[in-house]
Amino acid sequence: MIPIHDSQKNYSKPVITALLIAVNVFVFFFQKSLDPYTQRDFTYMFGFIPDRFSWLSVFTSMFMHGGWMHLIGNMLFLWVFGDNVEDILGRAKYLLFYLLCGVAATLAQYAINPDSRIPMVGASGAIFGVMGAYALKFPHARIVMVGWLLFVFTFEVPAWLVMLYFIVFQFLEGFTSIGDVFAQRGGTAFFAHIGGFFAGMALIFLFRARDRYHDRRDLVW
Repeated sequence: MIPIHDSQKNYSKPVITALLIAVNVFVFFFQKSLDPYTQRDFTYMFGFIPDRFSWLSVFTSMFMHGGWMHLIGNMLFLWVFGDNVEDILGRAKYLLFYLLCGVAATLAQYAINPDSRIPMVGASGAIFGVMGAYALKFPHARIVMVGWLLFVFTFEVPAWLVMLYFIVFQFLEGFTSIGDVFAQRGGTAFFAHIGGFFAGMALIFLFRARDRYHDRRDLVW
């Protein structure tokens, strides 16, 4: 299931969300412009490798992706949920919030296996942080989802149920993939997603909403 739209009204232009998407897309196209060997070197230089901990790579890895579907999926989630979180925090606080969620996500995955030598890339951890904040601030917003069985269809569900589905899925997949993590087989960084999600839920209380939005009815749940 993939979210494609939400019902939550936006009161400002999502400048930072659009900028983050643009940077991620630019970096991805730059990666794709390199030859395969240079791409590999680029990934090992700027992706986060727990066994070679580097604060620089904690940040640079957030803007790198492993393939087209990785990029498109992440950017779609960021566009659907990021604009509303940016709306209530303001641009500067939202950017800091996003980066801190990404840091927390990376550190969560690092804590699981600090000896891993596999590069970790992607904006997923930071985006799960945005989703965690969205879950608390807009639990009753309606999310339009796309699903597919024998055919493609759309349906609408409350935001809290969407977030519950995705975070439970991360826990289930994360704990069933523990063996792959320690065997250095790579795969999805599920614990980064979990860490980012709960970091977003915690940080949204520290990064208070802008004063003029405190009385908005859609924030009082």
